[in-house]
Amino acid sequence: MDEALLNEWRNRALTLEVDLNQIVIGLSPAIRLLIVSLFARGHVLLEGNVGVGKTTLLRAAARGLGGGYQRVEGTIDLMPQDLIYHTYIDSEGKPKVDPGPLLSKGESLSVFFFNEINRARPQVHSLLLRVMAERSVSAFNKEFNFPHLLVFADRNKVEKEETFELPGAARDRFLMEIEIEPSQSSEVLRSLTFDTRYHDVDTLISAIKPNTLDYEHLSKFAANIQTSVQASDSIKDFVEHLCRATHRPQDYGIQISDVVIDDLMVTGMGPRGSSMLVRAAKVYAWLEGRMHLEPQDVAAVFHSVVAHRLFFTPVYELQRSQISHALTQAIIKSVPLP
Repeated sequence: MDEALLNEWRNRALTLEVDLNQIVIGLSPAIRLLIVSLFARGHVLLEGNVGVGKTTLLRAAARGLGGGYQRVEGTIDLMPQDLIYHTYIDSEGKPKVDPGPLLSKGESLSVFFFNEINRARPQVHSLLLRVMAERSVSAFNKEFNFPHLLVFADRNKVEKEETFELPGAARDRFLMEIEIEPSQSSEVLRSLTFDTRYHDVDTLISAIKPNTLDYEHLSKFAANIQTSVQASDSIKDFVEHLCRATHRPQDYGIQISDVVIDDLMVTGMGPRGSSMLVRAAKVYAWLEGRMHLEPQDVAAVFHSVVAHRLFFTPVYELQRSQISHALTQAIIKSVPLP
């Protein structure tokens, strides 16, 4: 791959990262992971409290990415067909059918944001699973394709009433689960509270240069990152052991406070997860200006790529967030570095 082209796209990526950090302050780690996901061409699950900037961040990123943007709200009465079409009575009293949010932008759809996905029924999750896996959907006796599509979904981790947990197959389709936790520094809190610039979201987002990443050509370029960034045999061994440690952490001497480690795991990361881990790590290395993988590149994306792919026994599943953090940190520390 031409080095000049790699550098040009890296500059685009870093420019958008800087711009996003000026729009949504206090979220630098999450923004870096979001940039990684764009170039790894992976869907993203966001988790955070209410009002922490998830929607603002995605709207700003979608503007920088270019292409069509659609958003739906997860509700208990949402049905699969509501994503594909909607019916209504027009001004002349005649029934009409219009394309729904999935179809209205056609092949230019680049960002589909599903807000509070865990409030939607499993039938809706099933449709979304196909869209994520195949970037296509069947409707009106036709096949509709979305070659540039990335799905972003968020879960409100505060309110759990009338919610449906995502099945394992759906969780595994997300490249990452990114935690949106704003910095608690006094400077950030004061700016968000008193600086009126952050009170007008539409004006904030308009400051992002449209189509910075050129969504129509991003997929082709992203594939070049994967072929250009190389992994040594020692890094391949490192990733293999990380994967094995998610299945049998006890074999690597891992201990977690108040957890019987032999009783913790149902299953760990599968082949799709390990592949996505390497995809994300290669993008991270490229953003750092390296064309070869190093352990810190893998470690930087490990938790976000792996944690939602871990399945614990029921007694520990209720403590998923705390245990997954402790486990992924312990794995990175316990698996020998190459």
